[in-house]
Amino acid sequence: MVYSKMTTFRFSMEMISLKPGQINIGGDLLDLEVPRVMGIVNVTPDSFYAASRVRNSENIVDRVAEMVAEGADIIDVGGCSTRPGTDFVDEKTEEDRVMKALGTIRDNFPNIILSVDTFRSVVAEKAVTEYGVAIINDISGGELDDKMFDTVQRLNVPYVLSHWIPEPVSVAKGDYVASVARWLAPRISKLNSCGVKDIIIDPGFGFGKTMEQNFELLENLEELRVTGMPLLVGLSRKTMIWKTLGINPSDALTGTIALNSIALMKGADIIRVHDVREAVETVKLIKMLLGKDINK
Repeated sequence: MVYSKMTTFRFSMEMISLKPGQINIGGDLLDLEVPRVMGIVNVTPDSFYAASRVRNSENIVDRVAEMVAEGADIIDVGGCSTRPGTDFVDEKTEEDRVMKALGTIRDNFPNIILSVDTFRSVVAEKAVTEYGVAIINDISGGELDDKMFDTVQRLNVPYVLSHWIPEPVSVAKGDYVASVARWLAPRISKLNSCGVKDIIIDPGFGFGKTMEQNFELLENLEELRVTGMPLLVGLSRKTMIWKTLGINPSDALTGTIALNSIALMKGADIIRVHDVREAVETVKLIKMLLGKDINK
């Protein structure tokens, strides 16, 4: 294996998933041989992309129905905006938003795979135990709640470990992916020590990164495959797209498709998106290009 910029960094064998390309969803193995599409449902009034916000039960049902019809494999529900510069809502507000949405979704789509986008262990636990949420998607990598890792272990669900730092740090050009890997390594080790079996890596595009660092990370994304763990990428309509193009998030679909295509070419296993149909079509085209059987 060629490590290029990763030559000064190694993951121990204990950190490497025995079956990369699969995650355990409630006792069933979800195959990632063909990448999966995770649709975003924001039950918030202030998420950065206004069109992604849903506020009432009818809106939630319509939104999820559309995503399911378009081919979403996973629905990711969030009740606390984490866009740069925002103030987090209190725990009770987030919990109320998320549980109401999950109840509505479960009543109408009992078999859909659900993920909850939260950095709070209390919200994660209630979502899993009361609504059968299958994945915890923590944008903070456990940094904002020191009970999260133990909670995930007890719940026995896959955990999305995201690279997260509050502000950009200076890193020599060409070394940014290695710095992300060094940040991830002790947290992977701790999760392994806790007994967490399914870890999904998220590079955390847009969180504590300069524009240049975001693009360097995408350019070298395949180097994070050294972990042997599934890779989730969330680029949908993010600042690195619309600021670069001089547009608004509402006009950033074309840029999202372009960058998601690159991420898939570089090994992304799950892409988290606002626009499911376009993402599903992107997966099909890229996998055809790479010679994968999309009908498995």
